[in-house]
Amino acid sequence: MTLPTIFRRSLIAIAMGVTVSGSAVAQERELLNSSYDIARELFAAINPEFQAWWQEEHGEEIAISQSHGGSSAQARAILQGLRADVVTFNQVTDVQVLADAGLVAEDWQDAFENNASPYYSTTAFLVRKGNPKGIESWDDLVQEDVEVVFPNPKTSGNGRYTYLAAWGFAENEFDGDEEQIEEFMSTFLANVAVFDTGGRGATTSFIEREIGDVLISFESEVNNIRSEYGSDDYEVIVPPVSILAEFPVAVVGENAERNGNSDLAQSYLEYLYTEETQRLLAGFNYRVHNEAVVEEFADEFPETELLEVDDVFGSWDEAMETHFGSGGLLDQLQRR
Repeated sequence: MTLPTIFRRSLIAIAMGVTVSGSAVAQERELLNSSYDIARELFAAINPEFQAWWQEEHGEEIAISQSHGGSSAQARAILQGLRADVVTFNQVTDVQVLADAGLVAEDWQDAFENNASPYYSTTAFLVRKGNPKGIESWDDLVQEDVEVVFPNPKTSGNGRYTYLAAWGFAENEFDGDEEQIEEFMSTFLANVAVFDTGGRGATTSFIEREIGDVLISFESEVNNIRSEYGSDDYEVIVPPVSILAEFPVAVVGENAERNGNSDLAQSYLEYLYTEETQRLLAGFNYRVHNEAVVEEFADEFPETELLEVDDVFGSWDEAMETHFGSGGLLDQLQRR
């Protein structure tokens, strides 16, 4: 791949508010993985392993670059010209919008195991040392003196999972009473101190700017933050009820074919299902499907009731239209 091609990719990404990283000099082929905001460190660990495996298996040296941002922003960037070969997102609808545009196969969820989700997580809380506000579950987040930080559901799949998990809790708590559910959600949203566009921005607000009493993010992210910034300074709370957060992957067929990377893209995503990579994923605090790895890491993941989007909201399409569309419930609740 020539430097002008790489430069064009970077310019497109910068113009769309996403970041591209990775080495791309001297190698014959380069794979571009478009991923969600907080996956930078994860794929920085996975990519060298795949490169070494590919070279051993095929005798070819390759480069891998990453584009990161809010999952929905990444999807929009691809629709507007970012030539990603694969996507590793955190929400089904962000892949589906690419399928609807003909960039990803219609049956993309059948292309890989577990509905093309090689790993999963849930929504959890990160609180400061000693948990001064006594936060244990979702109902603690509507107290008057609690300030909450999580990314904007309009721009972040991470944020949408948080919103939907809170709604699912309220639906169970109030036996489906819509008035009480909406009152709970209105108070919950009013307690949000800042809505960053992506998960990494929310982390920065909570950790470095010291905004808020609790950061809500994926279980994987809050555990990684605690490990990085000091286990004595923060505590992770996995609420008794939360939501299943799948991380769907797909080959962006049109781009991969144009880039001459179809075989590389397919193998890259298959590699995420290998036992070695599943173990690496678990080490980054993601829940995985490989039985041997699940057993090995069983003590690391607290039990929690995982609500599924289809069960609570009918489908992702219904959730998106009802809650996150223009003038939807999210907009209405924020205006109260």
